[in-house]
Amino acid sequence: QVQLVESGGGLVQAGGSLRLSCAASGSISSINAMGWYRQAPGKQRELVAAISRGGRTNYGDSVKGRFTISRDNAKNTVYLQMNSLKPEDTAVYYCYAEYGIDYWGQGTQVTVSS
Repeated sequence: QVQLVESGGGLVQAGGSLRLSCAASGSISSINAMGWYRQAPGKQRELVAAISRGGRTNYGDSVKGRFTISRDNAKNTVYLQMNSLKPEDTAVYYCYAEYGIDYWGQGTQVTVSS
């Protein structure tokens, strides 16, 4: 069983920055991929960014060049640095971790005002 705890969401003006964190805990030895999805009201959940245990990254087209994902394997923690935020980035951001199956966090709200 893996528990994921997210932090770092909030309200920011357009052009600003936020950093999300997601820490995994439980009876785990090594987690495979970790990453972030987001879901805005009335829209489907979409990939924001993912990172493999070895550091390979993958980004959604809408965030390339603005967001950076990283992880600390020793701490089983994944981070999402979000720069140049836009109102369309407003959504609930969900952390996930692949450890046999996919585990999900409870979500953290990110609101970008214009």
